[in-house]
Amino acid sequence: MRFTECMLTAMFVKRFFEPKLAQTSYMIGCAEKHECIVIDPNRDADQYIKAAEEEGARIAHITETHIHADFLSGSRELAARTGGTLYVSDEGGADWKYAFAGEPKVKRIKDGDRIQVGNIILDVLHTPGHTPEHVSFIVTDTAGASEPIAAATGDFIFVGDVGRPDLLEKVANVKGTMEVGAKTLFASLRKFSSRPDWLQIWPGHGAGSACGKGISAIPQSTLGYERRFNWAFKHDTEATFVASVLAGQPDPPKYFAEMKRLNKEGPRILHGFKRPECLDFAALERKLHEGAVVVDTRRAVNYGTGFIPGTINIPLNGSFTNWAGWLLPYSADFYLIVDESRPGAIDGAVRDLAMIGLDRLGGYFDVAVVDQWAAAGRRLGTIPQIDASDLKESLAHDAVTLVDVRNTNEWELGHIAGARHIPLGHLSDRIGEIPKTKPIVLQCEAGSRSAIGASLLKRHGVEQVINLAGGFNDWLKAQYPTTDN
Repeated sequence: MRFTECMLTAMFVKRFFEPKLAQTSYMIGCAEKHECIVIDPNRDADQYIKAAEEEGARIAHITETHIHADFLSGSRELAARTGGTLYVSDEGGADWKYAFAGEPKVKRIKDGDRIQVGNIILDVLHTPGHTPEHVSFIVTDTAGASEPIAAATGDFIFVGDVGRPDLLEKVANVKGTMEVGAKTLFASLRKFSSRPDWLQIWPGHGAGSACGKGISAIPQSTLGYERRFNWAFKHDTEATFVASVLAGQPDPPKYFAEMKRLNKEGPRILHGFKRPECLDFAALERKLHEGAVVVDTRRAVNYGTGFIPGTINIPLNGSFTNWAGWLLPYSADFYLIVDESRPGAIDGAVRDLAMIGLDRLGGYFDVAVVDQWAAAGRRLGTIPQIDASDLKESLAHDAVTLVDVRNTNEWELGHIAGARHIPLGHLSDRIGEIPKTKPIVLQCEAGSRSAIGASLLKRHGVEQVINLAGGFNDWLKAQYPTTDN
């Protein structure tokens, strides 16, 4: 609905959710002044520009809650393409300043500052804990109310959870910050909790994000509801809160460190996503000979029955962005093998990669190169499968080495006795820890991550690699014994 058709309200809110990142951004607009602000935009600027045009509004303001670690910010991109003013936090001390804050039309904001969007006011509230510079925005529509309707809380408060305070230490290697961040987060929550029950909570992430350990899939909440049911508000003492918030956090992806650095320095402005060149079979041979990373994006079952040696497998599905961030280089060109018959496959892959700053896609190959490889008389690789029953027999005779590639929190809940634990994201760096004297069976929860891991081992020259079909789930279904820590 356009503003001219909407006479009863002065404000509109649009929520943009990015499923592969479990990331949320918001557009808040004023009907009377025909202008809006975007909070925490990702790199797909087109979606915000289109939405503003549909509302007959201009994007006059852009802001973000903090220096993000899980995706590459689109704030600079959106500001460059719209001419809007970009507001960035000036909180958190000297180590947490945006390096590009001195650029034209970039303004620093602190606790107590105010951003005016027509008749809408966004009051800046410093809410540190997840990061030192984190701010939230208290939203008031002055055309119809004298008190705020909502808080855009970024990675401060989620539905059912709060932003983890351990990322600076685990990702950015800033030693001694986990406990300090947890204590700061506790103080921020206590201070924020005095606000009214009706205040809506508009969080920056949903279920599936690694920025929390138990985020709900419900898109928004109220402070009153969170006070009653969010575990973080149930702790009366700092000590119990600190212990709880630091326990059981998932392994942060390796690329989070790169996102933190790039978002602080200022992401490169793309002016839209551009499709790379489609390369031929000769180029594939050349790139593999040069040692370039080539990713076959077919389903694991198709890859495992016949793949070009030297390639790795990251299926183009809902987990593609995450594993691309873990496994692909930021410092060198890489290439994709994509089934061009799938509508939007290559353009979708380009967008997914750009969302986490993987801009060095040097080109792509159509999946037909796999058949061309075989037709040229070249050997195709395969990844054999084993089921739970045969694995149990093989382990009983010490005939295989079992490697569990699940995350640490999964491993601690239960695992197969005798397995070695190397999370998939660290597998390439720790291949030397795996004995090569007998076949290696890779295992995850259901068989998909271990299939990716098998392709990594193959690329590194390990020949005797087997994937556990059905993974730990099938082991449990067979009621075979497990152990825990």
